[in-house]
Amino acid sequence: MTTIVALLRGINVGGKHSLPMKELRELLRELGCGEVKTYIQSGNAVFNTSADPGVLSQDITAAIERQFGLAPSVLLLTIDEYRSILAQNPFPEATSEPKSIHIGFVTGEPSAPDLAAIDDLQSATENYQLLNGAFWLHAPDGIGRSKLAAKIDKCLGVATTGRNWRSAKAIEDLAATIIS
Repeated sequence: MTTIVALLRGINVGGKHSLPMKELRELLRELGCGEVKTYIQSGNAVFNTSADPGVLSQDITAAIERQFGLAPSVLLLTIDEYRSILAQNPFPEATSEPKSIHIGFVTGEPSAPDLAAIDDLQSATENYQLLNGAFWLHAPDGIGRSKLAAKIDKCLGVATTGRNWRSAKAIEDLAATIIS
């Protein structure tokens, strides 16, 4: 069994794409996942499975679509992959303000990111790094005001699913409670 972190894109954002976490846990159990736990209402789950992550990701999306009428992108990372991404944090000095660090977990490797567009959108107080598997953004003035955050998928050419540092670490801690 492998411990997996599941990050669902666009769930329960602004009152749209409602997916109750209790039902998500039940759905994951029906797909053969064990020790399923969720974190807050925005599509974060951890579980153990022996299934192939690529196949399971598609199965989860299809099951959610059948049951709830929406088809979120589901990014599955082994706990080792997840921890490796978090260990790359290029802004360790900002962890005292955990909501100012945002990680855009990429759904694929950006083949030709438009770094010039990213630089143009970046505010004077923002800093970013594109590292293996993630787009890191330090936005001390808040993510809601960030023009860069709003257009990052277009600039990268791949979809991302974002979590702030506080949530990312809480998900890691939750996964640690079920590591097989």
